[in-house]
Amino acid sequence: MKRNMIYTVLAAMSMFALLIIILVTSIQIAIYGDSEYHFYQKEYEKYTVAEALDMKISDLMEVTEHMMAYLDGKEEKLSVEVPVEGKMQDFFNRQDREHMADVQVLFHKGRIVRRFATAVAAFLLAVLYVCKKYLKIKNQQTGETRAKQWRLRTILFRGYTTALGIFAAIVAVIAAACVRDFSATFTLFHELIFTNKLWLFDAGTDYMIRMLPEGFFSDMAFRILLTFGVGVIILWAMLFIWNCMCNRKRSYMARTDKL
Repeated sequence: MKRNMIYTVLAAMSMFALLIIILVTSIQIAIYGDSEYHFYQKEYEKYTVAEALDMKISDLMEVTEHMMAYLDGKEEKLSVEVPVEGKMQDFFNRQDREHMADVQVLFHKGRIVRRFATAVAAFLLAVLYVCKKYLKIKNQQTGETRAKQWRLRTILFRGYTTALGIFAAIVAVIAAACVRDFSATFTLFHELIFTNKLWLFDAGTDYMIRMLPEGFFSDMAFRILLTFGVGVIILWAMLFIWNCMCNRKRSYMARTDKL
């Protein structure tokens, strides 16, 4: 019983790391998944951003492409001149550049977290695999090889279910807070993530806050959650099917042994 508990904990830890990988990847897909940035254009049309800035949608998309390339490390400087409010000028000001530099660092840290989670998941899964091999060799003397082998696969599915339950509870709390008061949750998020107040913009002087209104971030949060949910369900279905197939094979082999 103690051994199974240890394996379940190891499996849950590895699956939790996998969920972190899926979450970071979901954020990346939601933000960069469309190379043409159609989602952004739809959001600009939804919130009449071009009209608010007195810009053409094509110029607004040029700003978007440059900004996203900068955040991805493909542009050294956040600067692009386009017609805004009837005159040719740099869309971004000093505060925009300083804040987006912080966001760029945040994106970089996200990739580091994903690489670390990948290493943790790979290590723990390797430990479980080695344990399974050890049990297989050890139990050849007692005739319990098959039962132990399938049991470990079941523990892997059980570990994912446990990790998913914990992760779902955390996501549910955050989602409930967003639904209740997205503005307050959005503000708290920035206060926890950033050590300065550069994220506080003035809509009267800062074009970027008019380009990316609060509604945009609300829609993006939902897009990330939806992408994450799809990834989680796919992985759960794969493990569930694998576990069922193993159990069926185990039952079949048990009936064969009796014959």
